Amino acid sequence: MLVHSLYLLFFLTTATPRITNPGKHYVAENSKAFSPSEKVISHKLGDRVISFKVSQYGEFVSTCCINLHDDETTAVKAARSVLEEQGGLLIKIENNAKRNISFSFKGVVYTFDPNRIFSRTGIMLTLKANGKINPLAVTEVEKFAAHLLQLIPDSIPCLIALHNNTDGDFSVRTYLPGGPRHNDASQVYADEWQDIDDIALTTDQVIYNRMASFGYNSILQDNANVFKDGSLSVYYGEQNRRYINIETQHGKTIQYREMLKKLLVILDEEKSTLASLNTIDID
Repeated sequence: MLVHSLYLLFFLTTATPRITNPGKHYVAENSKAFSPSEKVISHKLGDRVISFKVSQYGEFVSTCCINLHDDETTAVKAARSVLEEQGGLLIKIENNAKRNISFSFKGVVYTFDPNRIFSRTGIMLTLKANGKINPLAVTEVEKFAAHLLQLIPDSIPCLIALHNNTDGDFSVRTYLPGGPRHNDASQVYADEWQDIDDIALTTDQVIYNRMASFGYNSILQDNANVFKDGSLSVYYGEQNRRYINIETQHGKTIQYREMLKKLLVILDEEKSTLASLNTIDID
């Protein structure tokens, strides 16, 4: 408990960082240290088979990225380039480059948003919003969500969700006072020099502080009072686990790479600090 408290104190009181030694496993820009080992895992969803593509870069996995919306390709492209340099895991739903997933079950077609399926309430809301709802279909989607969650390693320090948006559709202003989701955030940092559509939303206070200190639009989710829409951020917040959604406009690959690499610097510094604290000679 003392080590954990020291660690929180260190990062909560750290001023805006200057990266002088980003960690020995960081390599030169655009160099490829790792080639992915890929496997495709099939899941039968009603009368349809959906694939999860799991790409592992290197043998040791401390970074895990997940892509739920198959039409958000900029985030995946940027993440792959970073994972090629630094290693990690990418879990991706294959859905013919579409956001929502449709499946036929007992002669009826159902549609859902795969980022609204991590609670029964969320599943019912998204099925209803996209057409039809049925208790048996809800159960089918629950099994799909459970299978997806099983693919995420328990050992990772923070789950990284890969998302993109369109200009002005979803931004840091969404969470500011007067915005449609202002009640979902406990803290918001909006940087005047950043595009409002490029954001980092997290369940964790320390990560929020550090991303904001780098000058990125940052949102700290109110894990207790956030609207329970079945999204992955809500699920992780309820589990008191660390999660971050890094999101930019479609096409902004360079910006996405930069934000993701800064996050990995934060996580690497945490690991180094904890290792140092664990080696302190108590005598």
